[in-house]
Amino acid sequence: MTTPSAGNGKEMTKLESGDASSSSSSSSSAAATMRNPRRFTWTGPAIVLGFELLESIAFSGVALNLVVYLGTVLHGTTAFNAAHVDTWNGTTFIVPVIGAFLADSCWGKYNTIVASLLFYLAGLVLLALSAGISPLRPASCEGISCPQATGKQFSVFFAALYLTSIGTGGVKSALLPFGAEQYDVDGGPEQARRKQSFFTWFFGAINLGIFVAGTLVSWLQQNVSWALGFGVSALCLLLAAIGFLAGTPWYRMQRPTGSPLKDILRVMVASVRKRKAKLPAAAGHGGAVLHEVAEDGDLQKLAHTKGLGCLDKAAVKGGDGKEGPWDLCTVSEVEGVKILARMAPIWLTCVLYAASLGQMTTTFIQQGMAMDNKVFGRLKVPVASMVSVEVAFMLLWVLLHDTVIMPLARRWGPAGSAGLTQLQRMGVGRFLVVVAMGTAALVERRRLQSFAAGRMMGIAWQVPQFVLVAGSDVFCGIAQLEFFYGEAPASMRSICSALSFLALSLGFYVNTAVVTAVSHLRPGWLAPDLNAGHLDYYFWLWAVIGAGNLLLYILLAARYTTKQVVLHSPSSSSST
Repeated sequence: MTTPSAGNGKEMTKLESGDASSSSSSSSSAAATMRNPRRFTWTGPAIVLGFELLESIAFSGVALNLVVYLGTVLHGTTAFNAAHVDTWNGTTFIVPVIGAFLADSCWGKYNTIVASLLFYLAGLVLLALSAGISPLRPASCEGISCPQATGKQFSVFFAALYLTSIGTGGVKSALLPFGAEQYDVDGGPEQARRKQSFFTWFFGAINLGIFVAGTLVSWLQQNVSWALGFGVSALCLLLAAIGFLAGTPWYRMQRPTGSPLKDILRVMVASVRKRKAKLPAAAGHGGAVLHEVAEDGDLQKLAHTKGLGCLDKAAVKGGDGKEGPWDLCTVSEVEGVKILARMAPIWLTCVLYAASLGQMTTTFIQQGMAMDNKVFGRLKVPVASMVSVEVAFMLLWVLLHDTVIMPLARRWGPAGSAGLTQLQRMGVGRFLVVVAMGTAALVERRRLQSFAAGRMMGIAWQVPQFVLVAGSDVFCGIAQLEFFYGEAPASMRSICSALSFLALSLGFYVNTAVVTAVSHLRPGWLAPDLNAGHLDYYFWLWAVIGAGNLLLYILLAARYTTKQVVLHSPSSSSST
């Protein structure tokens, strides 16, 4: 997979400096001014990575066993439990978009994280109390009689749960871009490699936290005490909060730059009003000019790129010089909207990719339940623990990705290159998930043949498909974190970073829609008794969906124009 030449973005455009009264006064999307500027140290990123590890343990300690708690402690029905878990998951991964808007427009990333921690801690503490105080939970089952939780008990539990959702949403929206901001803006190739490693280890911290929660915390909840398990989650978040606040003197921070939505609307309105304006025939050659403004503290300008010329008209400067902020925009503002327009199709492929990954926690588990879960002769492996096996392999893939694959790619690639680009790694991830679905289909076919012959197939046969999914998630997951942060306009980094979580949320819904459609159109594929069904056909369906998604992605990536930044000192001229 190749990315387009940078030549598109390096096109020199005739720019003209304007007075502050025309566009500067309303340019809320100017690059943010740095507070506490300092040379790079590992202190800030290390604190952020430690924070993410502890936060991942705290969140996963609630999320992984939520349906079990609803069923075994609150005694909810199967339909009630499934509906509320899906609703909570959907809310949890949509809230980051709201948090990201607040972080970019008014609060700033640091303040958003701190404010979110208050909700987060309150939710986890209340959750632990609801599990530990007798009046806040129903009585234990007596024989086959299991009294369901009362309305008050459910109210306390869901209040705690959604406080946690609000808190984690705010943290997820701002922590990654905040950590990436700790690196120098113009640190050169070495600093770029450091930032790339940060994204890798951030992704690793998330999954290490999931592994710890899925093993140690889950064991405490189900074998010792649910209150203790939720208390461990609260303690982990408290330690993360203390460490994060203690590191404040070492952080580099960006001030919020105002609502980015206003600038998007300004570009759209100005381009419509000037739809009859003529663009420059060639860069630097007479005719109309494209407007740019030099501002104090503005360390980043976006270079003009080809394509979406209808939006460029918003930056065409008229002859009277009396245009207002809704008539004239800067090149950087226009390019910011272009970036969003170009990212949108790539993001849509992320939704289908996330839906493919959803098989790991649904149909893969169902497949394992129809297999012999004994390994090494006598050792029984819980089917759900295969997800933890996938996380363990994911951590190995992270090490391989950062210490072997990327260094080799940099060595064999062009001089000064970063190795595999973000778009190329996202393509590798999408390819591996197709192979994983095909592998799952072949394993299921073999399992059905074994069952027909009177034998049960061992669950160890599932390991290859979990290994492939782990590799896919590492390649695509890390690259997507980098892509949505790195390509985003400076004023929308939190919002664009939150798009990964939104894609994951929508992926759950797409997965549900596909299951519903298959159940109606091909009910025999997902039969209640898998031995009488054809789960292998369902896996092949997802392999075809994944292959189509990969093909679409390749076409989009080949035409994608990457963001081009013009770096200059604040005092330099804005004409190029």
